[in-house]
Amino acid sequence: MAIKQIVECVPNFSEGQNADTINAIADAIRRVPGVKLLNLEPNADYNRTVVTFIGNPEGIVEAAFQATKVAAERIDMRTHKGEHPRLGAADVVPFIPISGLTMRDCVELANSYGESVAKKLDIPVYLYEEAARIPERKNLATVRKGEYEGLPEKLRDPNWKPDFGEAQFNPKSGATVTGARTFLIAYNVNLNTNIQSYAHEIALRIRESGRPLKDENGQVVKDAHGKTVNIPGSLKSVKAIGVFLEKCNVAQVSINLTNYEITPPHVAFEEVSRHAQKLGIHTNGSEIVGLTPKAALMLAGQFYSQGKLFQEDQLIDLAIKRLGLSQLERFDPQKKIIEFLL
Repeated sequence: MAIKQIVECVPNFSEGQNADTINAIADAIRRVPGVKLLNLEPNADYNRTVVTFIGNPEGIVEAAFQATKVAAERIDMRTHKGEHPRLGAADVVPFIPISGLTMRDCVELANSYGESVAKKLDIPVYLYEEAARIPERKNLATVRKGEYEGLPEKLRDPNWKPDFGEAQFNPKSGATVTGARTFLIAYNVNLNTNIQSYAHEIALRIRESGRPLKDENGQVVKDAHGKTVNIPGSLKSVKAIGVFLEKCNVAQVSINLTNYEITPPHVAFEEVSRHAQKLGIHTNGSEIVGLTPKAALMLAGQFYSQGKLFQEDQLIDLAIKRLGLSQLERFDPQKKIIEFLL
């Protein structure tokens, strides 16, 4: 018996405040046969909404396109402001293999989606992660560098010709990044301060890419080939920035765990706590944006149980408590753990 083909798509849209626009994007996804909307998570401070849906390969591409079309119609990047880096209205649209298909299959889906968006919506599209055709574009942060405001200049650079579409600036929609990747956990750690510089400093210390090495005069050190020399951060498979959440009046270390088996949430939380203490502050809790695999919370529960035998639901509850996942908003396992929604 053939394994059912299931793909996950987790697009991030540059709108976290206008409920009508967010609902219109969600409705566009719901209308596509063979697709199930699992999670819709807007953030007013980030001015960004993370959407999670699953489906068959054909449906998932159609739903991603229809959602992008609504975003292009309703979101105007010329007036957009938010704490999170972004390149366009439909900022990033990744495809993730869940069952019955490979990463290569998801690369093909990303290509199909990107071609449609560029051709039908006149939005430049870049490929990243496993779909990247150019090594320098594999890292989303590199593609997004300069953000929407720097996009006109980027498009004038022959090295940044889009993978799909013309190198012409779309002032309303910006550009879209798409690709294929493994499951990513968007995980943010809250600090007991509203000073963003603390969060930024901790982000530099923990993220895998680290920070540029500087000499005694504060100048960035270059190697023999003219490339910046970096001091690596303490955690592998981690991307991080420091942000300020105005609504909650807290600074936050905003983290992407690109491989939770290498660095799970509890390891990131403990490392942020360690560096926070060195700066004379501490962590207040954390949050998972979008969905998480059950295994990630089980790892945390087992760590905090200190070898004691607990049932699965007890381990999950322990992880929620010790990570402070309900500090900003109640964490409901039935709505946040992907296996419970499939």
